[in-house]
Amino acid sequence: MPAGVVIGPGDDAAVIEPVRGQLDVLTTDAQVEGVHFDRRFVPPDAIGHRALAVNLSDLAAMGATPRAALLSLALPDALELAAFDGFLDGLLGLADQHGVALIGGNITRTTGPLVVDVTAVGAVHRRRFLTRSGARAGDEVFVTGTLGNAAAGLLRLQASLADADNAGTHPGFGEQAARYLRPEPRVRAGRLLAGNRAASSCIDLSDGLADGVRQIAAASRVGITLDGSAVPITEALRAWGAAVGRDPLDLALSGGDDFELLFTIRPKRAGALRTVRRQLGSLPITRIGVVTRTPELLLRHERGTRELPEGYEHFR
Repeated sequence: MPAGVVIGPGDDAAVIEPVRGQLDVLTTDAQVEGVHFDRRFVPPDAIGHRALAVNLSDLAAMGATPRAALLSLALPDALELAAFDGFLDGLLGLADQHGVALIGGNITRTTGPLVVDVTAVGAVHRRRFLTRSGARAGDEVFVTGTLGNAAAGLLRLQASLADADNAGTHPGFGEQAARYLRPEPRVRAGRLLAGNRAASSCIDLSDGLADGVRQIAAASRVGITLDGSAVPITEALRAWGAAVGRDPLDLALSGGDDFELLFTIRPKRAGALRTVRRQLGSLPITRIGVVTRTPELLLRHERGTRELPEGYEHFR
């Protein structure tokens, strides 16, 4: 039995022991076939991986260390046993990477679409958890990794259904598809930002950079101005965008599924951020904007300044 798990799968409920001196952090997210994934191009292990990754990304945004997860599956009658095994392989593989114990769950039949629902539990030190509401005027805005690749990966995977022979002819297909299919939750980055008291606010980017900016601004009651030229976009994404007529900045702002961390830093905590950078090693951290006192959400680019576009919306 993993450390901290008193009762695992097999009883009516699991029992875990709280980490001494820390707070429990809980999150849940459902992945629904036809809404969050398409089994025509998302293999079963990637569905399982994504289902856990989106929850681990939420824990990362709070600065929490993942501990355990519950898995509920609503399975159509026609689902193959191999697909079921694939879900578990993908989920358990990512769980093993982050020391997460699968402590229970539920399986039921459904006449509707496949649903993979995960609840994750983490722990964080008191007074060191991150929230969306701590940004203040004068804070600087940063993001981990690069943006837009997952949205491009989804577009290219969708296009591959109609034209499989040409799906990978432009550069970056493998990387972009991987970023969509098997996102990497920034768990260590979140822990370090919280543990070093570096970030004043934080959110994970599931629905695009613009949505994350709006969420922090609303929770903190501030404005934010982004520098479009500073948003980290790979050269492969720029090349693909130029070839097919897609704006890579638009994909970064509105595309979603990157699961990077967007966070703000007080200028006086610059030393703490340097420590985080050093501890993270090769993971890029890029300054992309500033928090303002006025409530406007603005994007500066080579043609001037305009209002920040909307991010992805689940209900339109």
